[in-house]
Amino acid sequence: MSDDTIRLVTVGRIFRRRWRLLAIVAVLGALVGYGTSLLFPPSYTTSASVLMPGQWEERELLTQGEIASSSEVVDRAATQLHWSGVSGTELRDQVSATATDGNIIKISGTADSPGRAQRLSDEVAKQFVAFAVRIAGDDTAPETSTGPEDLRKKVMQTNRRITELANAADPGQNVESVAARTELEKLRTALQGAMKKLDETDLATNKANMVVMGPAARPTGEAPPTRTQFIVAGALLFFLLAVVGHLTAARMNRRLRTEPEIAAALGSTLLGTVDVPDERGAHRTQGGGRQTWLRRFLGVDTRWDTPAPQASGDEASRQTRYRRVCVRLRNQLPAARRLLVVVPDGDEVARRAAGQLVAEAENDPSASSSSKGYPMLRMTEVSVDRPMVPDRDTESGALVVLSAGSWTAGELAGIAEACTDAGHEVAGIVIAGTVRARPTRTAGLGPRHATPAMAVGDDARRGSA
Repeated sequence: MSDDTIRLVTVGRIFRRRWRLLAIVAVLGALVGYGTSLLFPPSYTTSASVLMPGQWEERELLTQGEIASSSEVVDRAATQLHWSGVSGTELRDQVSATATDGNIIKISGTADSPGRAQRLSDEVAKQFVAFAVRIAGDDTAPETSTGPEDLRKKVMQTNRRITELANAADPGQNVESVAARTELEKLRTALQGAMKKLDETDLATNKANMVVMGPAARPTGEAPPTRTQFIVAGALLFFLLAVVGHLTAARMNRRLRTEPEIAAALGSTLLGTVDVPDERGAHRTQGGGRQTWLRRFLGVDTRWDTPAPQASGDEASRQTRYRRVCVRLRNQLPAARRLLVVVPDGDEVARRAAGQLVAEAENDPSASSSSKGYPMLRMTEVSVDRPMVPDRDTESGALVVLSAGSWTAGELAGIAEACTDAGHEVAGIVIAGTVRARPTRTAGLGPRHATPAMAVGDDARRGSA
């Protein structure tokens, strides 16, 4: 697993190199969202408000909200609506009630059309008010059958009786005066109780006097989630899943990237690194079938997680890198006259680098000198799935050329074992990487702009091969 930190530049690289694939995935997600919306018919929601006069505690308002959406109220509304095929049980899932600020119960109804939603909210609000008045019991309970007017008459009679007794009472301390004053206090207590009962009756009457604050507004739009929301959610979900899938694949990537890891997997030493000018389509899968064309169109035939090619020097500096590899190969194997260049099948960058190495060895200017020149190189491509290297003939070993970040440790170990089985000792490793070639210098520039020393200096800044 790669331990590289996922940065914004990584996400940007996904957008830049796989934008066609991401766009198609987003469109596919939108189609899935559209199909999902067909399973959920459009619905419309509107609300009716009921004013609760008087002073109410918060828990009392919550209780009234539960009553408004109770089965008793909803069943009564269903009976009045007379909707065919719709029972009170089904309507309970379409009705909700909440207590808001200002002693207002907000009753919401949901239906498959704006008109039905409006009628449902209005009818439930109407039945709620009727049910609340009935359970208040201001005209049915026996103990509260006396109305406010009767209570006020009783209060007036009591006041007159108190006045009469007060006038007839003897201010002395005899038995009659004491009894009169006692009766007076009893009547006064009765008066206070009657006044208290009158206040409670007025409060109950006010609470039972609920008001529907106008008809529910006719809904003009669908209730969420709408079809548009389904489509947008599907496209966004699929897009994010595609990005997360790319990042997960990059984190789980086991391809070797560093030079020590590659050298350890092949069991040999690194002779150097060479540059290959980046060409459009150089990394693409060869072939012209329909599947290959589709992979090219989506951009999945190229690696997205490889860094952008760095700028390189001119042709002379790149040629110097190949020449240095040949020199090191000659110095390491002075007796070797022929070597087999092994390239993993499908590694286009390594194949181009190997071809350049073969050409450099053939054009050796010191082939006729006493140093015997560079070894002769013969290139062969080996499948990483079932590696098979040609048996040893006149070659004295094998030179493996590959690009970094393309192969796992197991695949490279398989190539090394195939070389050993064929009698070839892995003499060295060459790693090829892509670079951005600089524009060719024009002939009109002076020698100062085209000296080999400048190319070698640029090569030295980028690291010696």
